[in-house]
Amino acid sequence: QVQLVESGGGLVQPGGSLTLSCAASGSIFEIYTMGWYRQAPGKQRELVAAITVDGSTDYTDSVKGRFTIVRHNAKNTMYLQMNSLKPEDTAVYYCNAPIATNDGMEDDYWGQGTQVTVSS
Repeated sequence: QVQLVESGGGLVQPGGSLTLSCAASGSIFEIYTMGWYRQAPGKQRELVAAITVDGSTDYTDSVKGRFTIVRHNAKNTMYLQMNSLKPEDTAVYYCNAPIATNDGMEDDYWGQGTQVTVSS
């Protein structure tokens, strides 16, 4: 059984910063490209940032220069450093990754989500 658990969300003022964490646990053989998604009320879930196993990154245009995604392969963790936050960043943020387990299976996993609210 594999789990992804996010943490670090909360309420922050515009211009502030937050760091989200995602920890994977279970019978993990390999974690492939990891990503942070977000879903605001009434909107579709969107990919915010992604990072490959070798550390290559990609960001949606609206967060470029403000958000940084990193991962620590040895610890099965991923982070999203969010700076200069704007009200439009308000959403539930989800961690996602396709993961191969030790029994030879592979599946796509999601965390439970963490709320980020940017408001004065």
